[in-house]
Amino acid sequence: GEAPKPTKTNTLMPEGKHFMHLWTGKVSVLFFQLDVTKVCSTVFEGKTSFGMSVFNLSNAIMGSGILGLSYAMSNTGIILFLILLTCIAGLSCYSVHLLLKSAGVVGIRAYEQLGLRAFGHTGKILAAVIITLHNIGAMSSYLFIVKYELPLVIQAFLGHTSSTDDWFMNGNYLIIIVTVCIILPLALMKHLGYLGYTSGFSLSCMVFFLSAVIYKKFNIPCPLDVFGNHSASTVAPEDVCTAKLFTINSQTAYTVPILAFAFVCHPEVLPIYTELKNPTKRRMQNIGNVSILGMFTMYFFTAIFGYLTYYGNTEPELLHTYSLVDPLDTLILCVRLAVLVAVTLTVPVVLFPIRRALLQLLFPEKPFHWCRHICIAVCLLFAVNLLVIFVPNIRDIFGITGATTAPSLIFILPGLFYIRIIPTEQEALTSRPKILAACFSALGFVLMTMSLTFIGIDWTSGEGRSLGGH
Repeated sequence: GEAPKPTKTNTLMPEGKHFMHLWTGKVSVLFFQLDVTKVCSTVFEGKTSFGMSVFNLSNAIMGSGILGLSYAMSNTGIILFLILLTCIAGLSCYSVHLLLKSAGVVGIRAYEQLGLRAFGHTGKILAAVIITLHNIGAMSSYLFIVKYELPLVIQAFLGHTSSTDDWFMNGNYLIIIVTVCIILPLALMKHLGYLGYTSGFSLSCMVFFLSAVIYKKFNIPCPLDVFGNHSASTVAPEDVCTAKLFTINSQTAYTVPILAFAFVCHPEVLPIYTELKNPTKRRMQNIGNVSILGMFTMYFFTAIFGYLTYYGNTEPELLHTYSLVDPLDTLILCVRLAVLVAVTLTVPVVLFPIRRALLQLLFPEKPFHWCRHICIAVCLLFAVNLLVIFVPNIRDIFGITGATTAPSLIFILPGLFYIRIIPTEQEALTSRPKILAACFSALGFVLMTMSLTFIGIDWTSGEGRSLGGH
């Protein structure tokens, strides 16, 4: 007889296998050949424009790691750095492609639900935990910048030559004020798309930072006598102001993890996709490509102009290098303020995926409710503030979580999701796309092992170096 008509529904089932309950008879055989994204597009219809989505994703990519890229270039040379940066950017675009392809097949636009679809409840918990740990580390690193940099900016603008005991010079008080007055109101917004305006302003601040780096390149002479004992360069004096195209030293191996962490944005890809106007995989892939290309350009120019200013004297944090030259430089003070604004406005964007992960984990079937929305944001910000205030040095915590979560989010999980979710009828396990996805995940395990090895060497040698951060 004829196959029964499909049952109508207004909600999207959390697991791809539940779609089969909507169809019976011969229709079910053909179901996975349909474009599920188009079938269910009305469920996800968003209101965020292409440009705002680019701002949000770019803001999610860009982090405090941009301050250490010049130092990374000084340990690799210009050509090797460009090759590594290009490879990591290209791999990030491919990772976004894997996520969107997996999400399109089963009609899911939540990272945690992809884990559920691929590996059951264990996969869902694993994805949620990795996203939560990584983004809490990122939020904490941003607030640490506020804690240590904002008092210095206030001190300089007030004309104080030394620190005082005034309450407004206490970094712990300042991060609480910034959190309550700026971060929390933005974090309480219902939709991520609304943060497109603050993301655009945050990116403008980093463009100002890049402009200042370029300007300083042509206004700071080389060599610099003011470095004195600060210089760690071991090259001959006549080579101090010579750019290296290829450099290999003990710190070169750190560059790949630093660059990989600098492109982490994958927990934000699917939430941004959910709120995109006229959502299609091609449109979202273009958003990812434009955002990654924009950050690639900004990263490269920041790295090369910072490096060509100080060469072998470049410090791990570029702003600190400028401070060694002139601690009261007005332009650099303004740049510090711009960086503070940028990282502060990035915190709410990073908080959204954590809240989504917790909601998917704790309240998977519950509709939106303002009480849960607000309580999770308040609890997260409270916990992160406590972490930043009471833990004096969490470099090693960031190192461990960054070395494990960043490769997982960029390489390992997208590749595994693709292999598990794409039906074998559509792509066999021996097909070229799935072999590439398997190699992609294997690369993530290699980077994770390499990063953890570097941290172990640092701990045993006591050199106290850092991998950098997103």
